[in-house]
Order: sequence, then C-alpha cells, then structure tokens
Amino acid sequence: MVNAIVGANWGDEGKGKITDMLAKEADIIVRFQGGANAGHTIVNDYGKFALHTLPSGVFYDHTTSIIGNGVALNIPVLFEEIQSIVDRGVPRPKILVSDRAQMVMSYHILFDQYEEERLGGKSFGSTKSGIAPFYSDKYTKIGFQVSELFEEEALKEKAERICETKNVLLEHLYHKPLLKPEDLLKELKEYRTMVEPYVCDTSAYLWEAVNAGKNILLEGQLGSLKDPDHGIYPMVTSSSTLAAYGAIGAGIAPYEIKKIITVCKAYSSAVGAGAFVSEIFGEEADELRRRGGDGGEYGATTGRPRRMGWFDVVASRYGCRIQGTTDVAFTVLDVLGYLDEIPVCTAYEIDGKITTEFPATAKLEKAKPVLETLPGWKCDIRGIRKYEELPENCRKYIEFVEEKIGFPITMISNGPGREDIIYRNGK
Repeated sequence: MVNAIVGANWGDEGKGKITDMLAKEADIIVRFQGGANAGHTIVNDYGKFALHTLPSGVFYDHTTSIIGNGVALNIPVLFEEIQSIVDRGVPRPKILVSDRAQMVMSYHILFDQYEEERLGGKSFGSTKSGIAPFYSDKYTKIGFQVSELFEEEALKEKAERICETKNVLLEHLYHKPLLKPEDLLKELKEYRTMVEPYVCDTSAYLWEAVNAGKNILLEGQLGSLKDPDHGIYPMVTSSSTLAAYGAIGAGIAPYEIKKIITVCKAYSSAVGAGAFVSEIFGEEADELRRRGGDGGEYGATTGRPRRMGWFDVVASRYGCRIQGTTDVAFTVLDVLGYLDEIPVCTAYEIDGKITTEFPATAKLEKAKPVLETLPGWKCDIRGIRKYEELPENCRKYIEFVEEKIGFPITMISNGPGREDIIYRNGK
C-alpha cells in the first residue's frame, strides 16, 4: 500500500514528525521532489534533528529510504546528513538513490546566489540552495543525471559544453569568475565515488515492492501553496509539491497511492516572500513565533524567522482539495493554549466582495482576511492521548476547522515527540 504525506499550505506544517511516526509501520520511505532547500524537524528517542534530503523515516532500522528521480540531489549534503545522524547514535540507514535523479551542482548554488543578488529588492526569497537553477537546467535538458556519472567520455564532453553555456552568463550578466571544465569534471568524479554504492533503478525496486504488498510512504516537501502550478506563483518552489507528483517523482503508478495524508497547522506560518492573507505582525506575531513549533518558528534549513498568521480556512481548504486529501493531520495544536480567544480566517474580501475560494495571485495580493473568533482553552494539552479528554473549547476548535475545510481531521499532534499524537474517528 502506498500512502503520501504532503503539506496543505506554505510548508513547515510538521510533515517530518508525521512521516517519522507513520514510518514505524512502513517498509520504504521515498522523497519524491525538491532538494535541500527546506527541512523537516523531527524529535524522537535519538534527539532533535533537522533533515534536508534524507526521508524522515531513516530512524528505524527496518526501513529503506529512497531518493527518488524527482529529487534535486545535492550529493555532499546527503552524505553529510547521513554522517551527522550516524555520529549521534542512529544506525546507518539503508539508502537507495535513483539512477534517474539529477544532481545539484556547485554552480547551481552560485547562480542562485548571483541571481538573488542581481534582483535585489525584487528577489524571490530563495534559500540559495541552487534549486531554481537546478530545475531550470533539468527542463532545458542540460542537467546531469546520476546515470551519466558512469559514462566517462560523454561526461567529459558534456562538462566542456556546460561550461561554455554557463560562462556566457557569468561573464556578461553576473560579472563573476568563469567555470573550468577540469574543475567541473573533478566535482562530478567525486560525486560518482560517493554515490556509486547506493545507485539503482529505484522505480523497478518500488514496482517489486508494490507487488509484494510492502507499505510505502511518499514524503513531500513544502506544501500546496508553493506548487509552481497551483501555488502563489511566482513565489513558489521549482518542483511540484502535490501528492499527484509523488507517482512521477518516485516512478510508480498513480493509482497505487491509496491514502493522502495532508498536514495542516493549527495556525499559519510561512518562510519566504509571497501573499499571506492571514498574516499577523508585531508583538502578536512575536509571541506566536516564540511559542510555536519546538523551540520556536524558525526555518529548519535557513534559521529564518517564519512569518506568522492565524489559521486560514480558505487557503487550507484549497490546499487540501488540490492534494486530493483523504486524511488531515492537524499539528502544533498545543501551541495555541496560551490564547483567550483564537481568530480564524474564514473568508477573503477582494475588491469589496467576500469569497471563500482561493484565487490566483493577482487577486490574492488584494485579499483582506475575514476573521471569526473562537474561545481558547487556556491550558496545556500535551500528554493527552484521547480525543474526548481534550478541553471542550479545544475540541470545538478542531471541529470548527474540520467543518470549514471539509476534510476529516484524523490525527491531532499536540507536541513535538513521536508519541504526542491523538488518533480520531477510530483511525
């Protein structure tokens, strides 16, 4: 059985924890898109970790972790990450890397930095991890696929060709040092040495696993609103963040994905630029940021303070719909325990009209939040394991959100640890 775990909003919803938790029953966990530009924070018996490329199920010794063909693979980051968890007592994970995955090269990271620098105040708020230049090269068909590392002569010829192309931009647009083919070839050979033991046809491996009835988790990065087609374009990422892309990015049949668990925060947060209708500012935002997550709302990769907001019904319903949600995992609910009243954004006002539909960016930029206020529960709910033991106002908040978004909330996370979870509706 194949299940996907994806985000409903701007990313940072708590997918890492849900994946880590559900991986206990899984045989294989697959990262199917994105790169080391966003992270998943996980708290378990080994400690607190921020993973960037490794799937969030690597902490179990019975699982196999796959880097799918849809991933932007930064090989040095992957291996630093493996070593960093092993150094902290985690058994060395079983990793497989798709021979069709493409590699983030050092020049992708440089181009990302140079372009953000060139754009200045009009930049996209990139993490400068090389992701946009990487995917640009992939779709203009000048990227390096892992399988190409093992074709010596072709690799040498391609390295020379890439340098010619890139050096035009480096010289005339960015006025930066030029690339040398010999340096690029050396980098590629180093990557080959590192990755060779792990490379295989992961799509064929997953085909066999599906036919053998294995439990497979697809782990997405970021969330619906960062999808390049369906998100807040152009302030989006460069790969599809939707469960539907899981089939492509892992190399499996779309009909095999049986359950789509969409992770949704009990309030809103976002890293980077772009429309964010329910955003709050000043002391109110600082307080929520400080209390949020585990140790505060700061990006797992960049450390940047996240932008904060109240729960956005319009964005979340849309985010769940576009994912094809079967189950909602509602996270960081415990954080809201300090509030007397909890505002919820239930609609948008655009040009004097009220709407509950999430619009494309041009209209979204003009949207103002329509807020409803619910009573808070004013206590700590960590440690509670049964839904009926939650305070009445807390249950009312969950049920209000569930009714408004129109998708079943079957998991409630009320703390950072693996065991801080409440299963609901008998699921």
